[in-house]
Amino acid sequence: MGGPERQQDVTPFLTNLFSDRDIVRLGPPWLQKPLAHLIAHRRARHSRKMYEKIGGGSPLRAISEAQAMALEKALASAGDYRVRTAMRYWHARAAEVLTELKSFNPARLIALPLYPHYSRTTTGSSLADLKRAKEKILPDTPMTVIEAWPDHPAYIAALAHSLEKGLRQCENPRLLYSAHSLPQAVIDGGDLYLTHLRRTIAALEKATGIEGKLCFQSRGGPVRWLQPETGDVIDQCADAGEKEVLVMPISFVSDHIETLYEIGILFHQRAAAHGMRLIATTSLNTREDFIACLRDLTLSAQS
Repeated sequence: MGGPERQQDVTPFLTNLFSDRDIVRLGPPWLQKPLAHLIAHRRARHSRKMYEKIGGGSPLRAISEAQAMALEKALASAGDYRVRTAMRYWHARAAEVLTELKSFNPARLIALPLYPHYSRTTTGSSLADLKRAKEKILPDTPMTVIEAWPDHPAYIAALAHSLEKGLRQCENPRLLYSAHSLPQAVIDGGDLYLTHLRRTIAALEKATGIEGKLCFQSRGGPVRWLQPETGDVIDQCADAGEKEVLVMPISFVSDHIETLYEIGILFHQRAAAHGMRLIATTSLNTREDFIACLRDLTLSAQS
């Protein structure tokens, strides 16, 4: 999705986000952008305060570009690859990236989403944006699309490594898988996101023999969202006498506002208020085993 890198980026980023009808439908189509502007301006002050607490802006672009550089290096022995990062709601947008790639005269494009789990609100919207830009900039270049990879063996192995590292910091924790929430209506409409999350968890639990509870964070708006919420589950763990919770951000592959602020600050404070200890597993970011996963996905897309 991208993220605001500076305080002054927050309002335009939120405007871009709320203008997307794949994320949220704000009345009839002609009202979408005016309402997006209004909501963005109302939310910007609160959002800026959150970003202040993690350094002033989102590190997502820097991390994603570092992932791209690491993947390009990992692919060097397999052919002549150029790896670039396209963001949905912030720079560099798909059109900007494809314009740069056009100068390389690419023989083929491979679209690799950094969302392991497909949803029309994330992968679907991003791929639609990419395809629109491609038709204008590189219409004759063939493109292969990788839509999802919820139980790719290398991805599961990387998650298992994170989980095992987190467990070494604990004594007897309750394991919580925390995923970004979605409106329940999206799932009821046939979206694959929840199914893909469950595939990831099933594969991870088979690999590690450790069971956890799936819960959801980052909800927003008055509609019904996926349940249970991570914060509520932390409260329930305290009520049950638990002393430690280990939180694994299951649907995120990079550090950003949800991991650094919501898990790293808010959920830590919520657990501490109950006298509990909260440990969070580390994000995959540019870890070698995760880059190896992205390499395998890229190469497999050509076979």
